Amino acid sequence: MSATDDTRQDPAGQALEELGRISLRDHSMDSLLQKVAEVAKTVLPGNPEASVSVLVNDKPSTAVYTGRLALDCDESQYGRGYGPCLHAATSGELTEIPDARTETRWPDYARRAVEHGSLSSLSVLLPVSEHVAVALNLYAREPYAFDDASRSVATRFAPYVAMAVANMHEYQTARDLVSNLEVAL
Repeated sequence: MSATDDTRQDPAGQALEELGRISLRDHSMDSLLQKVAEVAKTVLPGNPEASVSVLVNDKPSTAVYTGRLALDCDESQYGRGYGPCLHAATSGELTEIPDARTETRWPDYARRAVEHGSLSSLSVLLPVSEHVAVALNLYAREPYAFDDASRSVATRFAPYVAMAVANMHEYQTARDLVSNLEVAL
């Protein structure tokens, strides 16, 4: 069996291979994050919708999303000030709701998630910087959509995504500096 065959059977390997093919020169920060969300949606089981939440100075927003379900669930948490994606972004813990219909940690949010059509979710911190908290969020339409393999993929995927985001930030900063120097000269 070849290495390519191995990555087709290993969702984490597939995700990492796709991340490795991204050229920072061809992307903005938003398009990079959108690619990350799409890769996560593709490689994880259960046909989830994905989003990336960003907290700057404790103010949350959704940078990108793959479907309305993810955006609605994110915004429902922001309005309440709590929920799985905010918990993951601020605590650093992998945060899962196996079945939103029986969730007790955030009952108001869980009830709203069910109304939107999300019966389970998984959120993982993307460690980017001290001043910015970022979480990758996955929302599934069925309960218990995420298993040990899904959690493993998400936790293995997160540091590489964080590195890509941090590298993109540095790349954009350097590009801006060069542009400013050209204007000054």
